[in-house]
Amino acid sequence: MSLHEDAVLVLKGYEHQHGLRDVYLEHLAAHPDGVYKPCEAGHVTGSALVVDPSRGRVLLTLHKKLGMWLQMGGHCEPGDATLADVALREAREESGIASGLALLPGGPVRLDRHPIPAPCNWHLDVQYAALAPAEAVAEISEESLDLRWFAYDEVADVADASVVRLLEATRARL
Repeated sequence: MSLHEDAVLVLKGYEHQHGLRDVYLEHLAAHPDGVYKPCEAGHVTGSALVVDPSRGRVLLTLHKKLGMWLQMGGHCEPGDATLADVALREAREESGIASGLALLPGGPVRLDRHPIPAPCNWHLDVQYAALAPAEAVAEISEESLDLRWFAYDEVADVADASVVRLLEATRARL
């Protein structure tokens, strides 16, 4: 099964945000390359909010290009077999947590579509949550200006509404 086929299956099984889910499915139906960065009409991305439920905290990265506190995430790569693989790979790479991260069961937590500069135009982000072990030690990557743990109630003060919605949806599922 290709990453494109996996994305279609994951999205068809996603039971929330029906209108946005349909936008994603229409995009994938129209663009066989719609999971990859070169697709100028937009492309599917995968992200994961790294949470430590035992300490009531979330790990955010200060994105180097955007200058915003965000969850870990990025583009699908040819070696990725599934959207879950994309999200978990990005979480490991950007958090520096090499072992012990596990995606929260139940598939994606949310979808978020946001504009980006041309030539790509749109990110169709499939958002997961990754559970960090209590002893996890984060290490900043080349893609970040900073990396920091925030208490759940601090996130709204540093991150935009999309990250706050992702945290709320994640906490509802924990």
